[in-house]
Amino acid sequence: MPNKVTVTADWLDGLAFEAEVTGHKIIMDAEANVGGKDRGPQPKPLMLVSLAGCTGMDVISILQKMKVPVEKFRLVVEGDLTNEHPKHFYKMHIIYEFSGKNLPPDKLQHAIELSQDKYCGVSATYKKALELTWEMKINEV
Repeated sequence: MPNKVTVTADWLDGLAFEAEVTGHKIIMDAEANVGGKDRGPQPKPLMLVSLAGCTGMDVISILQKMKVPVEKFRLVVEGDLTNEHPKHFYKMHIIYEFSGKNLPPDKLQHAIELSQDKYCGVSATYKKALELTWEMKINEV
């Protein structure tokens, strides 16, 4: 039986909405130049946040199981939007940035590949609709 996930979004005023996601509240709004008050992020960038969170949690969990001691981990997710309406992402690119001492590149890459090919449901969904690429950077500290 498939699992169902439900969120709610209540209109506040202007173009602002307050969403409730698993008990957490997020205010979304538009920029002032299009009628909003810029009280929160716009909806499309939250798609990038979802991708970063999904694959980031996977990668850290896998690396912890591998006992790879990462000191810092950052994801940068870039999205390319179409110029015409409806404006949508046609490409996303993830940069996985690891910092630590003597980090094993093969294990880092394996953790990313497991996330991208097996575990991250956000990546799996997005790959059906757009080009999704990634790269890895390692900073020795």
